[in-house]
Amino acid sequence: MKHPTHASRRTLLALIGASLVSTPLLNSPRAAAARAAAGLDDPAKKEIAMQLVSSAENSSLDWKAQYKYIEDIGDGRGYTAGIIGFCSGTGDMLDLVELYADRRPGNVLAPYLPALRRVNGTDSHAGLDPNFPRDWARAARDQAFRQAQNDERDRVYFNPAVRQGKTDGLRVLGQFAYYDAIVMHGDGDDPTSFRTIRRRALNRARPPAQGGDEVTYLNAFLDARVWAMKQEEAHSDTSRVDTAQRVFLRKGNLDLDPPLDWKVYGDSYHIG
Repeated sequence: MKHPTHASRRTLLALIGASLVSTPLLNSPRAAAARAAAGLDDPAKKEIAMQLVSSAENSSLDWKAQYKYIEDIGDGRGYTAGIIGFCSGTGDMLDLVELYADRRPGNVLAPYLPALRRVNGTDSHAGLDPNFPRDWARAARDQAFRQAQNDERDRVYFNPAVRQGKTDGLRVLGQFAYYDAIVMHGDGDDPTSFRTIRRRALNRARPPAQGGDEVTYLNAFLDARVWAMKQEEAHSDTSRVDTAQRVFLRKGNLDLDPPLDWKVYGDSYHIG
């Protein structure tokens, strides 16, 4: 979601399945067992995941109120919008609006497609201001646009994260740690991408699918995640890891079972 790139995220994220999930350990007994177990894709767990991400991205557990959200948060990625923070500068917003145009030709956002293609990879608003935020909010009243946001979230971020987490033999918390990392950092060849974060973790510990201890590996992954966040001022507050994911890990709550209590940016949240 977050890293500027001139290539479409549709292209970059497609590489996850090819280069991360394809592994000689894919069919190991540990990995097979992890895939068979309930994961973050269980509807109740997915709802928790969306609330956790929304607490960090929107300071609210009401993630469904974020379909209409849009602003430039000053992180160099142009407009950030929607339930997962699609960005005009990183290609995923462009992919979303293209999908919406395919499903609802002539919609209120379709005229912005040429501008979205031009600003991709930049923080520019050229061709979007002044009415793009207003029209985004109008589009968010359309169920077809909300469904397009859901589908792109799953295709680009959620499904690849869960798939890789299960392949690594991780339970729900680990799958969520992967998902949150992909949401913030995206994937691809960026030096702080999810792929790089995972690689740094693998240099320090083995995941369960490779015979390692899950808690040890997740600590290594979260260490690598914090390192990646601190490389960029916009992400330098690491509370979504330090006072959220690490809290669950220290308590041994590897399945993200409620009740859950955590903090992000100093604000407290609870799921009963």
